[in-house]
This record gives sequence, C-alpha cells and structure tokens, in this order.
Amino acid sequence: MKNSKEHISLSAQNYANALVGVLENRNATFEEISKDFENIREILNSSPELESVLNNPTITSEIKKDIVSEIFKNDIGETMMNFLKVLIDKKRFGELPQIHSAYIEKLNEIHNIQPVTVVSAVELSDNDKLQVIKKLEEKLHKTVQPEWELDTDIIAGLVIHIDDNLIDMSIRNRLAKLKKDLMLK
Repeated sequence: MKNSKEHISLSAQNYANALVGVLENRNATFEEISKDFENIREILNSSPELESVLNNPTITSEIKKDIVSEIFKNDIGETMMNFLKVLIDKKRFGELPQIHSAYIEKLNEIHNIQPVTVVSAVELSDNDKLQVIKKLEEKLHKTVQPEWELDTDIIAGLVIHIDDNLIDMSIRNRLAKLKKDLMLK
C-alpha cells in the first residue's frame, strides 16, 4: 500500500460498480470474482505478450475474445469471462488493473473494511499488533486490514498510513519537529 491512493479513473470506477451490481444479483460471489481477478493478474503477469495482444488496437475484438475464452476458460468463472468480453468490446481491457483496484475499494466499503499500512522500526509482537489493530478499529469504526512494514529509519514508534492520511508517531518525526522548533528560536 502506498502513502496515497493510486488514481482510479471514473470509467474504471463505473465498471467496478457495474461488476458489483452483477454480483448483487447473485450471478457470482465476491470471493469468486476476487479469485478470478487474481487468476487473471497471475496469467497476465506471466505473459506480457498476452497483455500486449489484448491491448493492441489493430487486433479485432472477436480475435481478442477468442483468445480470452481459450486462455482463461479453466481459470475464471462465466461472470468474469463475460465481463472481460465487455471490456474488450468497449476497448477498456487496458483499464483492468484500475477496475480491480476500484472493485477492491468497493468491496472494502461494502464490508466496512479499512486497509492500513503500519510501519515500525522493529518487528512488533503479535500482542502489540492486536493492540494497534484494536485502537485503529475503535477510532475508525471499521474492520482494519493491516499491512505491516519495517523501516529502521523511523528509529522507534509507528507511522500509520490510512488512505491519504498519515499518522506519524515516530521518533524521527519528533526529532525533526524539535529541530525545527529549536531553529525558530
């Protein structure tokens, strides 16, 4: 997770919302679609040539849909297969990573989940991690989904990234503030 959200286009958000709408009609489950996204990502990451072909404007939509049908037939469900074909028809296949990000954001919103990144100078104990999660959940009124990172440069304390917000409780930050205050006097 980065310090700020990646920019997600409006069209990607609209496609993600449409996909969630299909799921609300129970054509598939959130878990099935999430797994399908992961399978697609793995296959595309292992074959940059495939992604290049599917984004190539000189190749017809029909050929691309045939390729998608053949390549992904054993790895994704019918709902996702149809969704990919719509993206190909609308010439939006290249937005798939953004659509996936928007889909994750929508799922988090639906399930009241807040992803956070917690950076510490040393590895936290399981008990410390539970306490951090508990405090964040109390403050945010959401289920916290933490990602733990180590950064010895912060010296001690924690730095917490929540969407575009930063809570910096590190010694490095306190020392920087003290230095600034001393220089002003």
